[in-house]
Amino acid sequence: MQLIINGQQQSYDGPLNIQQLVEHLSLQNKRIAIERNGEIIPRSSFPEQILNDGDQLEIIVAVGGG
Repeated sequence: MQLIINGQQQSYDGPLNIQQLVEHLSLQNKRIAIERNGEIIPRSSFPEQILNDGDQLEIIVAVGGG
């Protein structure tokens, strides 16, 4: 399965849900926001959101500081 994550094409064995992708990218303990094909995905629905070949994802990691 081909996904475009933050503008870069990446290959994964499918099927894959957003929660599994987050774990694969080691982002499970980070404050993140994910947009899939132009739509913000609530964190509570990550396990139900099955990714499709060609999906475009933007993953934003919140950085704290002052």
